[in-house]
Amino acid sequence: MLFKQLSIQRHISIIGIFICCCVSCKKYVQIAPPTNTITTSQVFADSANALSALGGLYADMINTGSVAFGDGFITVYCGASADELLPFESSGDQVSTNTLIASSGVFFNGVWIPAYNYIYRTNAILEGLESSRGISSAVKDQIRGETKFFRAFFNFYLVNLFGDVPLITNTNYKTNTLAPQAPMASIYQSIEDDLKDAQSVLPEDYSAGNGERIRINKWAATALLARVYLYTNKYDSAEAQASSIINATGLFSLTDSVNDAFLKNSTEAILQWQINSNLSGANYNATAEEVYFARAPFYPPTHYLTDQLLAAFEPGDMRKIKWLDSTVYNSGSSTSTYYYPYKYKIGTFQRSPGAEPTEYYMVLRLAEQYLIRAEARAQENDLSGAISDIDAIRNRAGLPNTTAVSQTDILGAVAQERRIELFAEWGHRWLDLKRTGQAHNVLSVIPYKSQWQDYQQLYPIPPTEMISDPNLKQNPGYY
Repeated sequence: MLFKQLSIQRHISIIGIFICCCVSCKKYVQIAPPTNTITTSQVFADSANALSALGGLYADMINTGSVAFGDGFITVYCGASADELLPFESSGDQVSTNTLIASSGVFFNGVWIPAYNYIYRTNAILEGLESSRGISSAVKDQIRGETKFFRAFFNFYLVNLFGDVPLITNTNYKTNTLAPQAPMASIYQSIEDDLKDAQSVLPEDYSAGNGERIRINKWAATALLARVYLYTNKYDSAEAQASSIINATGLFSLTDSVNDAFLKNSTEAILQWQINSNLSGANYNATAEEVYFARAPFYPPTHYLTDQLLAAFEPGDMRKIKWLDSTVYNSGSSTSTYYYPYKYKIGTFQRSPGAEPTEYYMVLRLAEQYLIRAEARAQENDLSGAISDIDAIRNRAGLPNTTAVSQTDILGAVAQERRIELFAEWGHRWLDLKRTGQAHNVLSVIPYKSQWQDYQQLYPIPPTEMISDPNLKQNPGYY
């Protein structure tokens, strides 16, 4: 099942960018895949080894050499599942048409395998910390908090994309091989518990990243927890968590210009993945999503923006002016203009190898917290507070205040701002359509999604996993 594959693989070699706590010329500590048992205490003989193992998780999140999970996969393929993106090469595409079949490997290879691989590694780190005697309590707290955030982050996407999935919290191979699916409520509770624990032990500043916003801290855990509370309809808690970040004005503020939001260490950034300036060849990108969008001149993007998204922008919206770009492509028989996301400006063709990057890959940012709080306030009938948060986002984009007055209209205004503000970011649109019950109404009327059925809101459980683990059941609709 989940880890049976890992047991026959070679050791997971954790490579990539060495985070600030480690010496950049060293290799990451390798965590062996499980056999019958695993003694991770040997990995963590001292703080340097433990930090090195943690560094591997960070490195893999921005490892554009493998198209999986944290390198833009979620953004692109969830965007295609929704109404944001279309592939340039559409022949046989099952994602944008929502016609996935059970044997489709795209989300198995892009989400399921890497997510459970990462979760195994987080569990190994946590168990190694527990048994280690050579690490100070302060370093243990730091690593435990960051690792639990990672585990919560991976579980968040698994439960939202696949529904009921196995909840894996240890490295016991025999148990995990036959793990049943846990109810979504149980998975969300585990996510909440991990994030609360992370909050309680992580620092409030960015000292772990030498002042750069590239390491998980209390605020990153708080931001993801606010999102989780919103998704589970705990609106008072969602508002409280989002407010704590918005009120931390010494650290966070919306950038004056939308153009500055995605710069490295911008005041809007809560958490970013650090870009490695020394990568070359296929791995050499200013951001993870550059491989999909910011193509060479006269070449089409691999995925481009849909007419539905383009039509959703209001006139004068600076997000349309600054966060979109286009390319004219001549196929030989016709010439077409393709629009693509341009939140990140610097790509392979604009930066020399070794040059200091000016952008990092945004994971969590302040604008989402305003929109979380706006939705939570509207649900709690604090309409004036919700309007104030909506206007903060609209005004930064050069738009006038919202005209929404009623609760229904305000919730609609929040949904519109989430669509425009968070487009092509970590699958927000796909997840929003599903959690608000709007997926059918929105997607079923799009011509290229003519085969839409409601069961397609969840992706299929990989059949190969079901063969390995007879306790797994397929999501309805897939055969």
